[in-house]
Amino acid sequence: PAPAYPPLPVFGPLPVDDELPRPLSPSGASILIEDAREPVVSDRSPVLDGDAEPGFAIQRGLVMHKLLQMLPGLAPERRTVAAERYLERAAADWPPAERAEALGAVAKILAHAGFAPIFAPGSRAEVAVMGELTVRGKLRQVSGKIDRLAVTDTEVLIVDYKTNRPAPASLEAVPLPYVVQLALYRALLQPLYPGRQVSAALLFTEAPRLLTVPAAAMDAALARLTQA
Repeated sequence: PAPAYPPLPVFGPLPVDDELPRPLSPSGASILIEDAREPVVSDRSPVLDGDAEPGFAIQRGLVMHKLLQMLPGLAPERRTVAAERYLERAAADWPPAERAEALGAVAKILAHAGFAPIFAPGSRAEVAVMGELTVRGKLRQVSGKIDRLAVTDTEVLIVDYKTNRPAPASLEAVPLPYVVQLALYRALLQPLYPGRQVSAALLFTEAPRLLTVPAAAMDAALARLTQA
């Protein structure tokens, strides 16, 4: 005969999971703000939202990021040949006009005098950052990767590349998730650089256009996120 056991205790319902990613990614954090209406493309890429076919838009964004990561470290006279060689491999199935357009966009960015501080000696590409912030009353790990980081004796500049087509013409047209993303990067870096101004900007590669995000806008986005 089977042994008899006492009845199991009755358990209450399990606590509802808040469904926050662990660690929280800056590129998708704006989903926590209830009134954020802009789409968060965290299931594809935080930097791509073009009118082109999604697969090609993602591929094009990755290629543009790689070119902007590697070419600044080369002598100017070597950049074109290196970029063409890379595009022949990474964009072999693109129409020639698309490869030429991507090459021209990157060349225009690197030759633009106004963008020179972004790519100055000592600046770094693809900088991984991680830290802790209080979100919804809980201490959360936040992890992300900054496209470009330029540090001087007085300022820290965070730059995030965006490949939107068409590029927003003003800060008012910038999707909220982009501002939230920069606000989180800024919050993670501020304790690491006491006494220096930590600023952030969006570089829209298709214009090309550099839009500085005011500190007040990032402060407001961070407050809405952490109090959500």
